[in-house]
Parts: sequence; structure tokens; C-alpha cells
Amino acid sequence: MNVELDYENKVLKVNQEITFYNESQDTLREFILNDWNNAYSDKTTPLAKRFSDEFVRSFHREKDENRGKTTIYSISNQYGVQLKRKRPENHPDLIDIQLIKPIYPNEKFIVNIVYDVKLPNDKFTRYGYDNNGNLILKDWYLTPARIEKGKFVKYSNENLDDIANTFCDYQLTLTTHNKLTISTDLYQGNVTPTDDGEKYFFIGENRAGFSMIIQQQNDFNVFSSSSVIVETNLTDSRVTDYQKAHLIDNIIKFTNENLGSYPNGKIVVSQVDYEKNPVYGLNQLPAFITPFPDSFIYEIKFLKTYLNNYLKNTLNINPREDNWIYDAMQTYLMYKYVEQYHPDKTMVGIKWGILKGYNLFRVPYNDQYSYLYLLMARKNLDQPIGDSKNTFIKFNEQLAGKYKAGIALNYLESYLGEGTVSNSIKEYFELNKIQQTNRTNFRNIIDSKTDKETGWFYSELVDDRTIIDFKFGKVKRDKDSVEVTIKNKTHADVPVSLYGLKNGQIVFKQWLENIKTDSTFTIARQDADKLSINYENEIPEYNRRNNWKKLNKVVINNKPVKFTFFQDLENPGYNQIFYVPNFTFNLYDGVSVGLRFHNKSLLDKPIIFDVTPTYSSKTGTLIGSASMLFNQYIRDGGSLYNIRYGIHGSTYHYEPDAAYVKFTPSVQFRFRDTDLRKNKKQFLLFRYVSVNREQSAYNFDKQNEDYSVFNARYTSAESEIIRHIDYSTDLQIANNFGKLAGEVQIRRLFYDNTQLNLRFYGGMFMYRDTSSDYYSFGLDRPTDYLFDYNFYGRSETTGIYSQQFIMAEGGFKSKLDTRYANQWMTTVNASINVWNWVEVYGDMGFLKNKYENAEFVYDTGIRLNLLTDYFELYFPVYSSNGFELNDSNYSQNIRFVVTLSPGTLLKLFTRKWF
Repeated sequence: MNVELDYENKVLKVNQEITFYNESQDTLREFILNDWNNAYSDKTTPLAKRFSDEFVRSFHREKDENRGKTTIYSISNQYGVQLKRKRPENHPDLIDIQLIKPIYPNEKFIVNIVYDVKLPNDKFTRYGYDNNGNLILKDWYLTPARIEKGKFVKYSNENLDDIANTFCDYQLTLTTHNKLTISTDLYQGNVTPTDDGEKYFFIGENRAGFSMIIQQQNDFNVFSSSSVIVETNLTDSRVTDYQKAHLIDNIIKFTNENLGSYPNGKIVVSQVDYEKNPVYGLNQLPAFITPFPDSFIYEIKFLKTYLNNYLKNTLNINPREDNWIYDAMQTYLMYKYVEQYHPDKTMVGIKWGILKGYNLFRVPYNDQYSYLYLLMARKNLDQPIGDSKNTFIKFNEQLAGKYKAGIALNYLESYLGEGTVSNSIKEYFELNKIQQTNRTNFRNIIDSKTDKETGWFYSELVDDRTIIDFKFGKVKRDKDSVEVTIKNKTHADVPVSLYGLKNGQIVFKQWLENIKTDSTFTIARQDADKLSINYENEIPEYNRRNNWKKLNKVVINNKPVKFTFFQDLENPGYNQIFYVPNFTFNLYDGVSVGLRFHNKSLLDKPIIFDVTPTYSSKTGTLIGSASMLFNQYIRDGGSLYNIRYGIHGSTYHYEPDAAYVKFTPSVQFRFRDTDLRKNKKQFLLFRYVSVNREQSAYNFDKQNEDYSVFNARYTSAESEIIRHIDYSTDLQIANNFGKLAGEVQIRRLFYDNTQLNLRFYGGMFMYRDTSSDYYSFGLDRPTDYLFDYNFYGRSETTGIYSQQFIMAEGGFKSKLDTRYANQWMTTVNASINVWNWVEVYGDMGFLKNKYENAEFVYDTGIRLNLLTDYFELYFPVYSSNGFELNDSNYSQNIRFVVTLSPGTLLKLFTRKWF
């Protein structure tokens, strides 16, 4: 490649020659080039779709000139004949060159290409140009795609760093018209001064690609060892250069021992590389919090990034279909490194005073891998690690799947014996130096080194999402032996480790096999006082809380109850109950303080209880709520993945002198698309709501004192940044009324950044035997007789609390003369943005009351959509009331949406991960 850099316009002008040797035994009838820079060219590419799926708004909001593209001027063969080209359907970041004749086995093909690369802003993927004038270059040039089974692999850029290139030799001449510095993992040859810049020459052999960072001010340091030169700008100002050199040298030696010497001789470990794949937990902590020594933080960050780049640059595998091999080896080696150099490190690192009693601060550092895998497995959101990388939801791609792959490989090593897997990895790397490889090659190497069966590793842990859960059955003990039954709760066909302990020390360890069903074994006791399954946590087991059995005495409960202030990591040795201060607010109870007792650890449990007794500061009475929830996760149920059974009760004040008591048993069926990336879910809820209300001197209707309602709801929702649609139906049956309602909500972000929100609502009474409007449809505010909504002053008709707006039923913002409908109501609510978060809204509809004609109503105004569903303001302008700005009490017409619940707000920021 001869490349001229137009630094001011962030354009690379490329004249490129590709010499391609068909080393396969297949005749190639097409020639596919990866053009991943063109993935930034518009809002319809697979990259743009990925951003939309993960609720990333910046790409769709950005100006076209900041997104980047590739402009091709000519493509010709070695004879100067112009070749036609096209972009394959659904792959705008690939180029299909139309061959004049096929490329036969052992034949050479030369193609010349002239094109421009307009770099994108780095805010999207961290590649491109940044605000400091740096150019971070990766996967920007045209490269032949990888060939498998006689065909080119066609993968689009989805911000996964898994470009499928053919391994190539590179020669690059780069001309700059500015005095710049260049850091790259290619070898640098001659540098020739020009009139206004410099001309660089670089080479590299047998590589999947290369990275390059161009800067005005060089911030890279060079560390040399006997086997590799490292260029890095990984930041940590609190670690000296001497410390860095020592740590880097240790990491290089460790990697060489476990993988072999780095074959390319030079490697770049950049801050951008780390930010693309950070050490989660460390990267979220503010600078003033230092749970680990500064040197350890730098060491782990460098280790993870170095291993990632080493593996990506040397393994000649399919980076999307066999991505689990990268993940497994990286995590496995990180595990081994900490085990070797930092065996006493805990997950959080802090060992301050009272914190020592928390499991989060006591468990070994390496246990984080199994906990983060279990975080998704317990939610029934885990995916097979052997699946294609682009099918993973973000948490699995970045964390859970990666960590499961590593602990699975460590599990295999523990079972086969020390050295079997590690020696296989070294041999696999040698094979990658001479040919393309895949998972079958890796398996064959491992199988050649052991007589033990390994099929379970691939069938249960790689290609399936089988969960592993063993427990003890009956145990018969005598002085010298133990007869123990191991129950296999999930029928996973995997080996399991059984330990004997005495005074907390291991006295024996034995691997048990072929226990797909419950099995009984007789083993030598060896003076053990306790048995444990998976004691050292080498198995990625779903539930370790049932893995203990005491031998010295008969016990009813193997695990004592432990009360813990605030939430903690799950401790399998205890029945944990957490307690935490709780604060609630409404107008009638005031700011209320209480204690919340629950068993929710950081990992989901099948049975969850939550009890919150609270003192009402205004009434001086006890209020609060209590709930019990049982989650039945269905692993192989197709679209039905969860059945949730619940009982909930609560009591708060709905008037200054009157409280309500609500009791609700329920069952909910939860469905999802088999493709988890579609963000598509359905819910079917059946519940029975029983409400008892105390009489109030302020506002009370005796016919509404106590009531019960059977409620059935169906909801279907599909959501992403550019498109959201959900619809629901609601059936309510009670003694004195029956209602049926339906709702559709649509949000669409158009390519010109215009966002349209539409909502359709319709409801009707099937029968009604009451004269009160308490159960009527509300035009601008529901009466909320089921006490579902978080109203801060639910009975207020005037004042600031009456202005709280919740989008329900009619959805109007203006308070009109007719506010309720006791026969039927249909409304349409719409809004469209005019500038950033400023929108124009409009509502219209019909409502019908008994003995009255149907009435047409409408309103319009301005919506400040600061944070959708969480913080919004509505300013009515014109409605059925007339021109509302003329109202002398206009401030009372303004409506607001404010969400104070931390849990609700948290969902706004976690949705892109799940």
C-alpha cells in the first residue's frame, strides 16, 4: 500500500496492490475484500443496527461527515483491465470483485485498487480520529477475507473486533504532510524526509492485520525483552517506569512459558485496546478509590490487553465462529497468572475492618469469573459460548461468555491433570504458525494427550448452555468409610469433584464420573469431618449452596442464618438475610424511614422474599410492603423462559387520615425471542387484586370501600434506539364492573433524527353497576384503584401533586371539563421533536358517558423530554378549554413526570447490556 495522509481532513488516499495466492484446493469464482471502514457510511449498516440494538444513540445522531466511509475510484487486474465490483446484499462493508476468470488452485491473482478512506470519529468504536488530534487506525484498509470450505467468509463489522482476514504479508509506504509520530506493530524501515512531512516504510509477515496510532505528541513508551518489543501508552501515572518495566517483563515471561514466544517480534498495547476490552470492576471505580495497589491495577490491565492482542494477532482461526477459543485462553491464562503471582488477592481487594465479614471482600480474586457467568445463568440469559460471537448480547460477549469459556478450560485442566491443557495450548499455537485452524484441531490435540473422555466439555459446555448442579443425597457414615449419594439435579453428563475436609483443610479429592443420574459411592473417610462438592470452585456450577454435608453429627440444617448489613455476594455456606435502611415518600405518609429485609444477593435465587416495615412520619403508624417471589426458569422451553409466581402485600395512606391494604397473588408467564439480540419479549399476567380501604373524612364513597379485581394482562414489546413498539391488552373483572382495554405505543427515530412518538388507547366497560367515577377511564389521570402507579399525592385534585403525570389510560395533559368516561374511551397521543429534547405534543380522542353523547376532545402543547419516562415537563398551549396560556393560573396546568425509584432508573442504564 502507498498511502498519503490528508491529516486535516482525516482522509487516507490509498494506492494498493494485492497479490493473492490460492493455496486451497478449491477454484475461487469470487474475490471478497473486507472494507470495514465503510460500515460507518450510513445508518442502515449492520454496525448501525448493532448500535441501535444496544441503545447507543450517538451514531444515529451524528452528522454524516463524522461517520466515515470508503470511496473506491478504480479496481483493475495485473493487466490493467478494469474489474467490476459490487457490495454483497446486507454487507455494505464488503466488496465483491467480479472476476474475469476463476482463480484456480495454486494460481496467483493480482489486483490494483485506488481508493480514499474517510476516517470516522472515534466516539463510536474508539477507532478513527479523536478530539486530541490522534488517529487510531485498525481494519481501515481493504484486505482479502478468510477462505473456508472453498468460499470467502462474509462478515460485517459489528464492533466486535473480529474481522476475518486472510493472513497476509504487508508492505506499507505512508506519506504525511505534518510532523507526526507513528506507533505500530509493523516493523519500521526507512524514514525519508519530504518538503512538509515524512515518508515511512513498514513491513510485516504472516499477519491477520495490524494496528497503527498516529499522533502529534507521542505518548508511547517502548519496553524491550529478549523475545518481543512492546510499545504501550497504557495509562497509570501512579506507577513508575521501573515498576512498569518489571511487571511487563513478568507478563512477557509468563506468556512465553504458556504460549511460546510472540512470533511477530513487536506488539502494541494501547490505551484504546484496553478501553475496548477493559477489566470490568476496575474501570468503573473513581480514581480516589484504590481497593488494589496501583501496581496491581496496572498489571492486570496490561495482562488482559497484552493477552488479547497476542491471541488475536497469532491465532489463525475464524474469529467469529470460534471466538470462544480466544476467550477461553485469555481468561484461563489470567486465572493462572493471578494464581501464580497473586494467590492471596480477593475479588475486591479491600480488607478494611468490618468489611472483612462480607463475602464480597473475602472470596478469591479468580472467583469473579464464575460469579459473573452465574449472573447471567441465574437470569436464564446465558448463551452457548460456542455460538457465533455476533449472536451474543453485550453482557455475554464482554463478560459472562468470556469468563465461562475460561473457567470451562480450567475445569477441563483440573479434570485431565496438570499440564494436559497447557501443553495442548502450546502445541496449538505452533500449528497456527503454519495453517488455518479451528476448534476441531484444538480438540484433537487435547485428545491426543489423554485417555480420559473429553466429549462432555464440548457437548455440555461449549456447544450447549447446559447448567451443572450437583447436591448430596443420603450419606451413611462410619469410622473408616462413607457411603454417599450424589444427586445430579440437571442431568449434565460431566465429571464432578468430591472433597473430604477436616478442620477446613482438604484431606482428599476424588473425581466422580458417569453420574448423569443419581449415583451412590463408597469412599474411604480418611478422618474427614465434612464432605463438599466442587469445594475449590473449578466447576462452573449453577448452585453451590447445596454442596455441603457434615459427617461428625446429625444436623437439620447444614447452613446457619447470617444477617448482613446491605447486600453481599452469595455465600454458599450460609442462609443470608440482608437488611438495609429504606426511605419512601408520599404526601400523606411524608418521608418514611424503615428497614428492608430481603435475600437478594448479587445473584438471582429461585425464591426471593422482601419485607419492608416502615414508619410513617406524618401519621405515626406502621406502613410498608412484603412480597414472596418464586422464579421457575425454563431452560429448554422455546420462547417461554420464565414463570414467576408471586404474593405481594402493601399498606400506605391514600388520604391524610386513611390507609389502604392491598394483597395480590399473581402468576406471570414470560416469553422471549430465541434470538436474544432482538430485545423482543412478551408477558402474560394473571393476578387477583384485593383492596381494603379505611374510611376518610376527606373523600370517601362507601361503595368503593373494599373490592377485589381479577386482572389478566398481555404485553408484547420490541425495543431498540430507532424503533420501539409495544402493545398490550387488559381485562378486569369485579363484582360491580368489567372492563376491557388495549394500548399500542410506537416510537420511531428517522434518519434525519426526527423522533415520532405515537400511542393509541381504547377501553370499554363490558358491564357496570356503580354510580361512582372511581372505576371510570381517566382522560388525563387514572384513578388508580389497583394502586399500581407511584403517585406522590394520589387523591389530590389541586396543587402541585395533582399535576403529576403518568402516561396511562387517556394520556391527556390538559385537565378538561369532562375528565372521566364510564362507557368507553379512545385516544391518540403523539409527539415529535423540534429541537433536541424539545417536542410538540398533541392528544385527541372520543369519550362516552352514560346518558350523554360521545364527546370529541383534544389538547396540544410543548414537551420537554429530558429523560423519557423519568423526567419530563408538559406545557399545555391549546385544548378543548381554549388557549391555555391566557389562564391566570397557568402554572397549575403544567404537568410533570419525575421518577425517584433507583431501581427503575438503573434499568435505563443497564438495558444495553441485557
